[in-house]
Amino acid sequence: MRKLRQACLVGSYLLAAATSAQAQSLTDFYAGKNVTMVIGLSPGGGYDTFGRAVARFIGNHIPGRPNVIVQNMPGAGSLTAVLYLDNAGAKDGTVITTFNPGIITDAITDPTRAKKTFTDLGWIGSATDSFRMCYFTELSGVRTYADLKRAKTVNVGGGGGIATAAFNDVGILKNLMKLNVRPVVGYPGRSEVHLAMERGELDGECGTIEGIPEDWIRDKKVHVVAKTAPGKGVGIPDDTPWLGHFLTDKDDIDVLNFLTLTNKLGRPYVTSKLIPADRLTALRAAFDATMKDGEFLAAADKQRLNINPANGAEAEKIIAEIYAVPARVSDRARDLIK
Repeated sequence: MRKLRQACLVGSYLLAAATSAQAQSLTDFYAGKNVTMVIGLSPGGGYDTFGRAVARFIGNHIPGRPNVIVQNMPGAGSLTAVLYLDNAGAKDGTVITTFNPGIITDAITDPTRAKKTFTDLGWIGSATDSFRMCYFTELSGVRTYADLKRAKTVNVGGGGGIATAAFNDVGILKNLMKLNVRPVVGYPGRSEVHLAMERGELDGECGTIEGIPEDWIRDKKVHVVAKTAPGKGVGIPDDTPWLGHFLTDKDDIDVLNFLTLTNKLGRPYVTSKLIPADRLTALRAAFDATMKDGEFLAAADKQRLNINPANGAEAEKIIAEIYAVPARVSDRARDLIK
C-alpha cells in the first residue's frame, strides 16, 4: 500500500507538472503577442459589430492576455478571409476569422467555386445563431408578404456579394417563392445596402436585426414581411410569417430548410486546423469564457446583440449536419441560388 501511495503521488506530481508546463507554455507563447481577428466583411454590418465586440474581450481569457486587433478582409462573400487562414495567415494560433456562413452553402452546392471544405477548419464556436428576416422600406409600398405577390418588381440588396446568406435569401424569394424581386448584389456589406435603401436605390433586403438602424422597425420606416425560419427572433414582430407557411410541396420546404441551415452558425469563429492542438483548445476555452463574461454581455446588450452561443464541438456537429444533406436537396438548391 505504501508503494502504491508513493506511485500515485509521483503520478499526480508528474501530471500536475505537465499541466503546469503546458499552461506556462501557452502563457509564454501568447504574452506580448497580437492576435488578429479577421472579419470577412466590410465595417459597419452585423459581422463587423459582433467581431469587434468579441475581439474587445476575448484577449482577457487567452493565456498570456495578448492584444487582439481587428482587420476587415471583405471579398468573395467573406471566403477570402477564410482562405487566408491556410494560405497567407499565420498558423500558430494568432489568427481568428469570422465570416458569413452562407458561403458554406455555396461550398456544398458548388465545391469547385468555393475551394474549401468547411470541416477542415479549427472551429472555435459561434456567438449566436442568425434569425433572418426580409423587410422593405415604407417608400417601396411593400408592407406585407402579400404585397410581394403584386406585379411590381422590387429591388432587393445583397450585402457581401454572391454566396452570402443575403444572396441566398434573395434566391429563395425569387426562385423558390416565385416573387417578382430583382437581386442587386455587389455591395461590400450591409452598411452600404442600408445607405442604398435610404437613397431609394433599393426597396429592401433580408438579414438579421443586428446592424439595422434602431429606429427603422420601431418607427415603421421599414416593414418586416417574412422570416426565413420558424420560431421567434429577438426584435422581430411576433406575427411575422415564416416563408415555409407559403409552401405546400415537401421538396420545396426541404430546400428552404437546407438554404437556411447555416443560420444555426450565425456568427462563427474559426482558425486554421493546422495550429497546435493545445492552442485551439485554449482559443475555444477563451471564447466560451467570453460568452459568459459579464462585461461582454453588458456591452452586447447595449449594442442590441443577441448572444446564444455554440461552443466549438457544437459548431462541428452543425457543420456535419449541413454536409449530410442529401444530394437531391443540395443539387436543387444550387439551381435556385446560382
